Amino acid sequence: MTYQVGYFVGSLSSTSINRTLSEALIGLAPKDLEFSEIPIADLPLYSPDFDADYPPEAQALKQAIGESDAILFVTPEYNRSIPGALKNAIDWASRPWGQNSFDHMPAGVIGASVGQIGTAVAQQSLRAVLSFCNARQMTAPEAYIHFKPEVFAGGEVSDEETAEFLRSYLEEFRDHVERVLTVLPRSDPDRHD
Repeated sequence: MTYQVGYFVGSLSSTSINRTLSEALIGLAPKDLEFSEIPIADLPLYSPDFDADYPPEAQALKQAIGESDAILFVTPEYNRSIPGALKNAIDWASRPWGQNSFDHMPAGVIGASVGQIGTAVAQQSLRAVLSFCNARQMTAPEAYIHFKPEVFAGGEVSDEETAEFLRSYLEEFRDHVERVLTVLPRSDPDRHD
């Protein structure tokens, strides 16, 4: 069984360290996880005025989530919370009311920063939003990555302790996805995509 993992990079920066982290994660992941980035940069700002007629970018977002077995959020921390672009994407995906794409979706959260607390506050903020969206979050292990450029050079992890932690995180994520989908398979008619 192979699981399709859609992932969000919360930063729009062309030099995003979280994009670098996502590349490293893909390289360390178990072979039965396949990753596809779900782009968020071109989404207009969400407004309920669009609920009756979603723009193509938002339709593509919801379709990409619907084609995924699980979602991984790789996010920086902006002002002790999540970036506006990521929150905007979540708002689009969780609407219109009754068509929440994250309902019962297996989800994981990870992030990197150059600071010592490694996105801990942003992740707590994101977890609160995902709880409201009824995503099935992996609650442990938590992964607050203190980003060091020399460790993540070229999208690979040169420090074996860091690499092993990330491998363990991804193996736990894979097991979480399997557990959630065993209880509530994607084809379940009660699932609201």
